[in-house]
Amino acid sequence: MYRWNSGRNSLILRLHVFQHIWFEDLGVIQDWAHDNGFNITRTVFYKNESLPDIDDIDWLIVLGGPMNIYEEDKYPWLKQEKQFIKKAIKEGKKVLGICLGAQLIADALGAKVFQCKDKEIGWFLVRFKNIKESSILKGIPKQVTAFHWHQDTFEIPADAVHLAQSDACYNQAFSYNCDKVIGFQFHFEFKQENIKRLLEQYSGKIDSGPYIQHFEGINSGCHNAVLNNDFMRIILSNLKGID
Repeated sequence: MYRWNSGRNSLILRLHVFQHIWFEDLGVIQDWAHDNGFNITRTVFYKNESLPDIDDIDWLIVLGGPMNIYEEDKYPWLKQEKQFIKKAIKEGKKVLGICLGAQLIADALGAKVFQCKDKEIGWFLVRFKNIKESSILKGIPKQVTAFHWHQDTFEIPADAVHLAQSDACYNQAFSYNCDKVIGFQFHFEFKQENIKRLLEQYSGKIDSGPYIQHFEGINSGCHNAVLNNDFMRIILSNLKGID
């Protein structure tokens, strides 16, 4: 299952990333994975790269992106991606999905993905649930100001645990298969530079709404990313500790 590193006398965990757009990358997950000795590989879908062999990965990270999970005609690789996610979950891999990635995992588990009443863009409070029962949330406070950029959301899949909610979006996070499979609608992984890059891409393209911050407000809240990144590291370490 794992690759043995004889030089370091340790097992090398193999982390594979599904990336959908160039400006949404691993963020702080890259730093944490490097610090913890992971070997990182990628499928970059917008470059039409191929999927890995399922036996060549231990973890799967499914990142965000501007597409919707139901746009298979426009993004034909979505069909193969969904099938791979289902297989990874079935074979007991550790799977973490963020934003679009969480929606893809929910879909793979048979849950409905749909549009929220309101878009959620900016820094908004997330309230965590079932903290005492969840090993993945050990060390995470009951509520956090997190970064959001989405309109679609998901139902909580059958047999999954509802982990978080916000005012705009009730279903913000879930875990499945004894916390081996995690979906987060918000972006703990984004570093400050990730957020600034996103703002550059969407400058002048965002409508107003009750849960949409002006870019000035988003910029002024970027200090929250440092604490969010610490929480992402804690969650990843918790996930690493799950057998």
